[in-house]
This record gives sequence, structure tokens and C-alpha cells, in this order.
Amino acid sequence: MANLQDIRRRIRSVKSIQQITNAMDMVATSRLRRAKEAANNNRPYAEKTAEVIRSVAAAALDVTHPLLEQHAEGKRLILVMAADKGLAGAYSSNALKTAMTLVEDKANTEIVAIGRKARDFFKNRSFNIVSERIGISERPQAVHAQAITKTVINAFEAGGVKEVYMVYTRFVSAITCVPEIVKLLPFEALTEGGHIHTEYIYEPNAEEVLGALLPQYLFTTIYAALLQSAASELSSRMNAMSNATDNAGELIGKLDLYYNKVRQAGITNEINEIVGGAEALK
Repeated sequence: MANLQDIRRRIRSVKSIQQITNAMDMVATSRLRRAKEAANNNRPYAEKTAEVIRSVAAAALDVTHPLLEQHAEGKRLILVMAADKGLAGAYSSNALKTAMTLVEDKANTEIVAIGRKARDFFKNRSFNIVSERIGISERPQAVHAQAITKTVINAFEAGGVKEVYMVYTRFVSAITCVPEIVKLLPFEALTEGGHIHTEYIYEPNAEEVLGALLPQYLFTTIYAALLQSAASELSSRMNAMSNATDNAGELIGKLDLYYNKVRQAGITNEINEIVGGAEALK
């Protein structure tokens, strides 16, 4: 049976951990409000922008553009968004598992890693990481999305990449986040049943219009995914730290009960010794 000093030391240790997890829970909760607001405000714009640009591209018949080209050969580029830090539950592992479903051949796969967890995961497995962004997972900005978009476009236009996929985590609610796969390139125009429903007049011409719109579509999509992933990461960390704080409280309660039992057993043993000694003196 453990002595009282060991149990007290264990209780102090668990209480210290509980204070840390509670503080991290409050920080994540505070940041989640802003991240959730940014993600929800951006979502309608991103969805409508993607819909309009796909419709415009579909209406521009016989138009060629580097981002519309189908490459017969090349590697698969996967843009993966994960966390920079741990203690976020299964957030990063779920995104990375989803990304691995896209890997057909390691030699023909290139990675753009967003977040330290994504970089370390693929680096430890000897993948070719062509670009990495560290320190932006919780607070992404538009400039970060612009830089990532430029990297993706340059890799695809260089001709060595056949297709580009993005893996991010869509924020549904404070308790639900869903990893998703989006095909970024080659760009696929919006059609329904093979028929185009909208006609456009292009000025000066369709090539120049699409040349401006397609990079904007990629930027909007990637930025929206960064915001969704940030909200998902913070909600996952909030839930993980809240559960850890609750579990620490339960453990402290059990340790307090065990401490009282050991203490009572010690007192009972001392009383028995005193009684035994008194009986021996008679």
C-alpha cells in the first residue's frame, strides 16, 4: 500500500496538470470564437465564388488555359493541412489518414505540408515535401493563402504534376469536424447533364477573363480551407482539454478517497498497537 506522502505528491501533480489543461481549454475557447466567426463568414463567399467561376469556365467553350490542361503523365501533389501543435485530439491524425488514402505511389507523390504535424508525418515517411508552412495553422491570413496558391500553380504549370488535391478539415460545429478531399487541379468546369445553363459575354476575351479568375478561385478555396481547418483545430483542442480537465477532476476525487482510506487504515493500525501494548502491560 502506498504511503500518504506518495499519494499527496500524486494529488499535487494531477492538480497541476488540471490547471494547465483548464488554462489551455479557456485559451482555445477564446480563440475558437474568432476562428469560427471568420470561417462561417467566409464560407458563403467561397462557395459562391467557386460556383460562379466554374460556371464561367463551363460557358467559355474551346478556351485553353494552363490550369485547365489535362496532363497525361506526372506526379500527384497533395496539399495537407494539419496542426502545428499537439493536444488537439484526433484532429491532425484524421487529416493525415485521409491524405494517405490519396497516395498511390510514394515515388510519384509530392506534398505541400501546412502545419508542423503534417511536415513531420510525411518527412518521417520519406515523402518528397516540396513546400511547408509552419506556424500558421491557428491564425491563417490571406497572405499565407496567396503564397500557397502560388506554389501550387507553379508546380502544376511546370508540367511535372498531373493533378493537385487538397486535404483539410471542415468545421461543422464545436464538437464535429470532418476531414475532406478537394481536387484543385486540373480545374473542372461546372456542368450539369452536359448542358451549360448560363451564357456570358467576355471582355476583352475569355482567355484573359479566365486567366484572372482561375488563380482567384484557387486562392479563395485554399483560404477558406485554412479558415475551416483553424476553427476545427481549435474546437478539437478545446474538447480535448475540457475532457482532460474533467478526467483530472475525477482522478483527484479517487485519489482523495484513497488517501483517506490509507490514512484511516494507519490510524486504525496505531490504535490497535496502543490497545495491544496496554493489554500486554496488564
